[in-house]
Amino acid sequence: MSKHGPRARVPITIGGCFALAAALSTGWWAAATEPDPNQHANTSACCALGGRAAALIQTAAQSTPHSTAKPTAHPAAQSDNNALRPSAPTGMIWIPAAEFFIGSVDGDPLARPDESPAHRVRIDGFWIDQTEVTNAQFAEFVAATGYKTIAERPVDWEELRKQVPEGTPKPEEALLQPGSLVFVPPDRPVDLKDASQWWAWTIGANWRHPEGPGSSIEGKDDHPVVHVAFVDAAAYAAWAGKRLPTEAEWEFAARGGLDRKRNVWGDAPIDPTRCNTWQGRFPAVNTKQDGFARTAPVKSFPPNGYGLHDMAGNVWEWCADLYRPDAYARRLIELDTAAAEHGAPRVAVNPTGPTRSYDPRNPHSPESRVQRGGSFLCCDSYCASYRPSARMGAPPDTGMQHLGFRCVMTAEQWEAHQRQTKP
Repeated sequence: MSKHGPRARVPITIGGCFALAAALSTGWWAAATEPDPNQHANTSACCALGGRAAALIQTAAQSTPHSTAKPTAHPAAQSDNNALRPSAPTGMIWIPAAEFFIGSVDGDPLARPDESPAHRVRIDGFWIDQTEVTNAQFAEFVAATGYKTIAERPVDWEELRKQVPEGTPKPEEALLQPGSLVFVPPDRPVDLKDASQWWAWTIGANWRHPEGPGSSIEGKDDHPVVHVAFVDAAAYAAWAGKRLPTEAEWEFAARGGLDRKRNVWGDAPIDPTRCNTWQGRFPAVNTKQDGFARTAPVKSFPPNGYGLHDMAGNVWEWCADLYRPDAYARRLIELDTAAAEHGAPRVAVNPTGPTRSYDPRNPHSPESRVQRGGSFLCCDSYCASYRPSARMGAPPDTGMQHLGFRCVMTAEQWEAHQRQTKP
């Protein structure tokens, strides 16, 4: 038993339901290739375990569940974009309308198949939160509305069973109590193809208790809120008069005006001064050269060219789009068809993602939503998802210890808000 409450290790593959690490090694939607041992060993298992359905069902199959000085903050960059606007929403930065390449950069050895093919996208201008939504901001929302996150509610088996193979037995009621997925580093080197070695379904883990009962967010008002599912993030955004960003909006904002660069700061390799990621031997040894073992206070690292913080690392961020690993390939087919038939330019305008999702890691889940930005668990020896083109997906009911969000607002939303609040 951990001081943070009961935990259970969660193997990835569940009766053939969730083929995560194995699928990544053999290729989800492209021709099978043998992974290069000198490259990142696994492309997502540190970040997308398969959702809480995977965690709960496998936990039910286990016989014995078990438990288990900061750097100075950099000042926020002053955005020239905001200076051009007559007024600005508090804590938000204006991102101008633009056209750019979305997707991985040619020759990037850390890129994954779902980041390509790169293609041109045109987006309208929008406002975006300068930082990830913090514990203090989320607490204000909860105090005003009484909202309970998915991780704070008992698990609804009727909803959960939609994500698992037909005939999967219902777990015992004791396992259907409120909880979430917590990172628990092993005390020895482990097989990097088995993310169950460092993820544990933990009863009582939620945004207030990020490592389970006994942990708290006291003194962490300025840390990003975590253990928020997609539906929780969407609820907050609606309350705040905002919405979640599209993938295209998020990636353009993350690039900070640098088109066709591997990282949000350019092509220079990552180092501990850039962002909150993993240093050392993942997942057992984190040397914490960046000063943090888990989340860092927002604004702890330099902003990008638009004045946005933590667009790389710290916590993953939900986006509005449905996830498909072949989303870009399908989009290019549509663009090529429109160009051939109507002479339309080969540019996607304000894309909002596919109309149906599919994630080979969660083949039974009716829905999977995009996540961007990577987290404190990212490292080049494993997933390298701190890059602006890196994509991830998870069922919308899934919260994790390294998963948060930020919001956007259209110019029209901000103008409407000003009219409503004008005396």
